[in-house]
Amino acid sequence: MADTEASTKQKKAKPSQGTPKAVKERAPKDAGEPKVKKPRERSDYVARLKTRFEEVIRPELSTKLGYTNRFQVPQITKVALNMGIGEGVADRKKVDNAAADLTLIAGQKAVITKSRKSIATYKLRDGQAIGCKVTLRKARMYDFIDRLVNIALPRIRDFRGLNPKSFDGRGNYSLGIKEHIVFPEIDFDKVTDVWGLDVTVCTSARTDEEARALLTAFNFPFRQ
Repeated sequence: MADTEASTKQKKAKPSQGTPKAVKERAPKDAGEPKVKKPRERSDYVARLKTRFEEVIRPELSTKLGYTNRFQVPQITKVALNMGIGEGVADRKKVDNAAADLTLIAGQKAVITKSRKSIATYKLRDGQAIGCKVTLRKARMYDFIDRLVNIALPRIRDFRGLNPKSFDGRGNYSLGIKEHIVFPEIDFDKVTDVWGLDVTVCTSARTDEEARALLTAFNFPFRQ
């Protein structure tokens, strides 16, 4: 009986599963020396107008406006460029061409703007590309102002000066350019359409008088 019970237990016993498979140890990706994030290379380029502002314009405005602290003197904070392409409703390629031209003018990639709602009268759909824009700061901002004042504005036909009343009451100035081809970056032979360009110069001035004095120091040709 003992032999019979032993043989029955052997039959009921589950077959051995063997030893578990060895788990492969994967070396961590960051094994060894820790990766050090390389800092971005900063160029030593300083815009010409930036140097002029620090050395000449800021001291003059400080004396003229009666400020004792040099940081009270207003300065240009940013320049916003905008192109509205109404023809882009029928042809998307025109918006892309305008964005490419604005990129050349600004020296910075333009962002395509889209409609926020549908308007059946103008055959406009929500989310459709209708223009482009760029916001410039620091060195690119000063370089653009330099080219605008010294090259682009004198090339406008029948130019009589900038409107001195185009301030918004908070120290910001806006102007419109009817033809974007006045900028030297645009090649006349490759241009198929001519668009207008809106330029908004934002400053830290508290009043329009301070902003006008600041832009006059930057040689903005205001109409007398």
